[in-house]
Amino acid sequence: MGRGRVQLRRIENKIKRQVTFSKRRSGLLKKAHEISVLCDADVALIVFSNKGKLYEYSTDSSMDKILERYESYTYAERAIFSSEADPQADWGLAYSKLKTRVESLQRSQRNLMGEELDTLNNKELQHLEQQLESSLKNIRSRKEKMLKEQKKNMEEIIAKAKAKALAQNAAWEQQNRAPYNSSPHHVMISDSIATPTSRNCQTRYNAEEATQGELRLGKGLLPSWMLSG
Repeated sequence: MGRGRVQLRRIENKIKRQVTFSKRRSGLLKKAHEISVLCDADVALIVFSNKGKLYEYSTDSSMDKILERYESYTYAERAIFSSEADPQADWGLAYSKLKTRVESLQRSQRNLMGEELDTLNNKELQHLEQQLESSLKNIRSRKEKMLKEQKKNMEEIIAKAKAKALAQNAAWEQQNRAPYNSSPHHVMISDSIATPTSRNCQTRYNAEEATQGELRLGKGLLPSWMLSG
């Protein structure tokens, strides 16, 4: 005799209800993964417990992308099959869509800041870790590029300052040498300056010449007996 159909109803026992929820939840997540792998389908599963705890599963395309596809599909479907145009309904749908998108972005931002990680599964944590590693790599690359540019600019400034200083020193030296090189009396003045030794020798030579001249003059005018004495 076959097993009769089991009537589904709320389990009154709290402990038994919690155990059943845990088992059925694991089986549901497993079935969602199996159908995504076997049928190559994008699957998103969201489960909230009676205490408000979130359990979710999504394929590699991520939960946010699947929800965006769902919202876009439902919005287009409503626009096509809507018999009467209702501006208020369109505005309400657009507001709901934007609100969902903002909440999703805020949740992603909190996750990137290391907050509210309890609701993420292993795959989502790995994806978040890859995002952070990629962001950190880009930040370090940009930092190294900026440091190289700053170093290059500093070297150029130092090189220009050195060249300017050398040019100023060369101009100053040339300006200080110009009066001596351009004066026509420089050599004459230096040659005409007599030292004390040269003056004494010149005076002694003049005195000896004068004495010998007087003697020569005396030999021609005075008698010989006066010269012999």
